[in-house]
Amino acid sequence: MAEARTRIRKSPMSRVDTAWLRMERPTNLMMITGVMMFETPLDIKTLRKVIETKFLSYPRFRQKAVDTPTGAFWQDDADFDLDWHVRLTALPGRGGKKELERLTSQMASTPLDKTKPLWQFHLVEKFGGGSALISRIHHCYADGIALVQVLLSLTEMGIDDKRKAALAKRWLKKEEHAPVAKRVGAIDRYMQLGGKLVEKGMDIYRDPTLAAVLASEGVDIAKEVGLALALSDDPETVLKGRLGVSKRVAWAEPLALDEVKSVSRALRCTVNDILLASASGALRSYMIERGEQLDGITIRATVPVNLRPLEHAKQLGNHFGLVFLDLPVGEPNPMRRLERVAASMKVLRKSRQAVATFGALAAVGMAPPAVQAFALEMFSRKASAVATNVPGPQMPLFFGGSKIKDLMFWVPQTGSIGLGISILSYNGAVHFGLIADAKLMPDPDSVIRRFRPEFEKLLYLALMAKWEGEFCAEAAEALMQEADA
Repeated sequence: MAEARTRIRKSPMSRVDTAWLRMERPTNLMMITGVMMFETPLDIKTLRKVIETKFLSYPRFRQKAVDTPTGAFWQDDADFDLDWHVRLTALPGRGGKKELERLTSQMASTPLDKTKPLWQFHLVEKFGGGSALISRIHHCYADGIALVQVLLSLTEMGIDDKRKAALAKRWLKKEEHAPVAKRVGAIDRYMQLGGKLVEKGMDIYRDPTLAAVLASEGVDIAKEVGLALALSDDPETVLKGRLGVSKRVAWAEPLALDEVKSVSRALRCTVNDILLASASGALRSYMIERGEQLDGITIRATVPVNLRPLEHAKQLGNHFGLVFLDLPVGEPNPMRRLERVAASMKVLRKSRQAVATFGALAAVGMAPPAVQAFALEMFSRKASAVATNVPGPQMPLFFGGSKIKDLMFWVPQTGSIGLGISILSYNGAVHFGLIADAKLMPDPDSVIRRFRPEFEKLLYLALMAKWEGEFCAEAAEALMQEADA
């Protein structure tokens, strides 16, 4: 019996999870960092109980990631110590938003200990009349959608379990904020092709002509990968440059989700289009202030696209592909920016780019280190930012009895990308945040504070459209001139 209790379990890591494990660089740590803010205080004893009974009900979080030249695997941590993973900390002085952003920035810049399971929770007992909780989880455990599901499993809703399950199911079925690839047969086909790419990976490394054989088996996936490779490098701007090892995070005051939906309906586009167009406008204003000449300039963001039914997200792991979205920062007219973002998103929704990059990630996960480094750098040169939009539950959540007032998260950037844009909806509000390399953007709040004014430009145009029965182009031009004045 004693031997059975102490037996160390091992299991192979998926190829895509392996890719995220191996993407770690001192300049870009592969952590998903989050912060929750509570209306009332949360104590360390309650936090430990929640983590022990709920978070650790996922056996994977008791395991550490072990990487070897022949592949990575999960292994039980024989010396698992909850005190290492659940920490108590404090903010200096009055401990306001700026101090919490500074602490979160420090945590986002600090590597996790690779000899232990790659996650930690840091409790700030006193913040804004309540508490705050900073979480750090390595991307190899799960993607953003899966971790939102994990978050949901740690919380209570102040209602009976039966109604909670019904509300959670309703939330998971909503796809407005995170489109899911619907062609299941196509995904299966591309996954098989991705597997073949991995199986043949070493042969392709030695004999590139084999790539043509695989391409003939899957013309669509080859075409999408080819299109991605053919993209030009993103232009050299203040958002591109040599990275350091420190990150800076910031988040904005939330927008009312109903207000954003109303604007999207009036301007005949999606909520996602409105938010990304607002982010583009905020970046444009910041870049101009930094002396950038933006006439005609477009930058790209890599956008994760979920590739599984949302109700399966609790299985953890990474099940998403990446698409390259144009952010028209060189367009001065806010309506034209929105139109261009919407058009780009429409094309991407119809493309197979996401499943193609998923297969490519699987191949990269098992490729030789030199090939991994080359592929990572090649893809990261084609974008200036990572942009994520994750749907959260539209009802108040409670954590250990404390109501979650606000929350935000940031996914890691890869290769030479130094900027992350995060959008999260929760309880009727839209939360917007940035994480930036400190060398490139020492004060991300200088972008954050521009987000609401950019949204309000679109709100104004939506009101004009409503009053006049159709969009008034002159109003947009006038607004543009006023902004540039």
